Amino acid sequence: MLEILPFRFELDKIAIAGSCLWSLALYVAFSPVGEWVTEQLNRWFNFAERSLYTSQTEFEKTRQGRESQNAFYASLFTIMPFITAGTLFNWVIKISLSDSWGISTGILACMGAGIYELGRRDGDSSD
Repeated sequence: MLEILPFRFELDKIAIAGSCLWSLALYVAFSPVGEWVTEQLNRWFNFAERSLYTSQTEFEKTRQGRESQNAFYASLFTIMPFITAGTLFNWVIKISLSDSWGISTGILACMGAGIYELGRRDGDSSD
């Protein structure tokens, strides 16, 4: 696939893996923040789309489908800050330690975030 392009570029597989692991760890550890961002994006998408319709009947006719689509887009856009932060975390670890440490610490961060999330949900359910 990459041979079609007239130029050549390399993908750093270690950096991609480390960034994705760190992104997952941050997403799991800060799941209430992710849910809040998803809700705010969904509200904003629904508000912005409402302004495109001049007729209330036309707006109500396709409302359910558009709200479902906006919820999907909001959930997709929610991961962008976590991917950015995960890339930053991986870059700092790569600079301070070495390439392979990004993956190792990313795995440890995922395990720690998963345990934290299980404890947080257990604490929420016992209240």
